[in-house]
Amino acid sequence: MNWLSQWFSAQQVKKGGIIRRKIASVHKNSSRKALLREVRRRGFHLILNGDQYVVLCNKGTTRILR
Repeated sequence: MNWLSQWFSAQQVKKGGIIRRKIASVHKNSSRKALLREVRRRGFHLILNGDQYVVLCNKGTTRILR
């Protein structure tokens, strides 16, 4: 099982929750391109926040409220 597959097998993914990883960790173990491909395949949402990638593990509408 590759790194991205392991990351997306987390319980939070199955619950429709949120997973996050440092950008450096994603680039060390995989790539941004591969992450985007997996997020799109699953219909999830990817957010870049500071030094982390945040994945919203559901297909619902996402809005940023300020």
